[in-house]
Amino acid sequence: MQLFKNQTIKIYNSLSGKKEPFKTITDGYVGMYVCGPTVYSHVHLGNVRTFMTFDMVFRYLKHLGFKVRYVRNITDAGHLENDADEGEDKITKKARLEEIEPMEVVQRYTVDFHNILNTFNFLPPSIEPTATGHIIEQIELIKTIIDNGFGYEINGSVYFDVHKYNETNNYGILSKRKLEDLIHNTRELDGQSDKKNPQDFALWKKAEPQHIMRWPSPWSDGFPGWHLECTAMSTKYLGNHFDIHGGGMDLKFPHHECEIAQNQAAKGQSPVNYWMHANMLELNGQRMSKSTGNIINPTELLTGHNDKMSKAYSPSVIRFFMMQAGYRSVLDLTDAGLQSSEKGFNRLLDAIKELDTLTPSESSTLDIDSWKQKCYGAMNDDFNTPILIAHLFDAAKFIHQIKDGSQHVTIAHLNTLKTTINAFVFEVLGLTNVTEAASETDTLAGAVNVLIKLRQEARANKNFALSDQIRDELANAGIQLKDGRDGTSFSVN
Repeated sequence: MQLFKNQTIKIYNSLSGKKEPFKTITDGYVGMYVCGPTVYSHVHLGNVRTFMTFDMVFRYLKHLGFKVRYVRNITDAGHLENDADEGEDKITKKARLEEIEPMEVVQRYTVDFHNILNTFNFLPPSIEPTATGHIIEQIELIKTIIDNGFGYEINGSVYFDVHKYNETNNYGILSKRKLEDLIHNTRELDGQSDKKNPQDFALWKKAEPQHIMRWPSPWSDGFPGWHLECTAMSTKYLGNHFDIHGGGMDLKFPHHECEIAQNQAAKGQSPVNYWMHANMLELNGQRMSKSTGNIINPTELLTGHNDKMSKAYSPSVIRFFMMQAGYRSVLDLTDAGLQSSEKGFNRLLDAIKELDTLTPSESSTLDIDSWKQKCYGAMNDDFNTPILIAHLFDAAKFIHQIKDGSQHVTIAHLNTLKTTINAFVFEVLGLTNVTEAASETDTLAGAVNVLIKLRQEARANKNFALSDQIRDELANAGIQLKDGRDGTSFSVN
């Protein structure tokens, strides 16, 4: 069904800084590109939140009947440390430290990325291209940028001339930064860089002798700049001009700013109509940081093996928690917040289970059609999931009122209530009815953690016989303990 014909969506466009009516380039079709992960480490929860935002957007647009081509890339080359133009490739560095091939690193963490997203019930994108699979396209794009006068080669590397570009375009149009301010706040080049100006960015880097990942090009054996891949892949699969480009707030500058410049320089037009950015995820009121120890990864949150939360939480509870905040707001991950979301999620599922027990009446005392449109109205207002969830809790209240006889609905309105609440809870928000499985997981984690504490006490009292017995008995039951610097964790074989 083409529900979109009767719905008016407004999207907050980072380019204009305001909500705008969503008008697709081609009627009934949506092209959406989202910057994917650099696969050199385990995906962190901030990434999960960003990708969950666009999974929700993807789901809602599909629900409305749009034909959506959703492209989310994998960065498997060219992303240097600190997002800079100098330094070591993140994947190559990981490979060197672990003494494995770079593509082993890519494979390991791409699999991990997919496993985590599958756990949280993500829909796969329509296309998931890789940077290394599009080297030819990136080289051709560089040639065009050079031919158009916006790129220059020096010592085998190619750079984008930001100052030349800014003479006829606006470098900073997305991030609202001015090149003059960037120049003022940038130290002078120290003579070790080939760039004409510090603000210029790499399109192609000549590989140093020790650099493993390299490809032949007209300029040198080297590798593409990080910003280039998304321009090459988005335009290949969505065209030179498409509907939505998304990513984390941290990518707005310089990554997305550079994408706009590259597309304008190569294609003569801005690539995207609507730029969307998901905000940060904090932990207990502070920025997540490995250096301070204020960090928790998805697996730790799901299993309860951490010192930040009191228990394990199911994927749907975590997803529900994230959907209770608007995607453009900073979200603080706390134990109290997750516990509250768990109670709310279970209350919502309990109400949905009661739907099949309700008896319709000859007339309705509830305006179900108006409630239904409120649900669509919330999602049409820049994908406002917190307001949608508030309306879903209204539906839970309706269900209890119908059950106790204080309100009545006709069979038609009861069917509308069933169809709508199921569509938004499971199809759009992507939640799953797994409360029983989650409860069993919580119970197992709680029991094993009690035994881990008893084992720690036995070791502290030098009762190594008991300590070993606990470890061995758990191993026999298929539960493997792993002692590390941060304590003892377990896995179920």
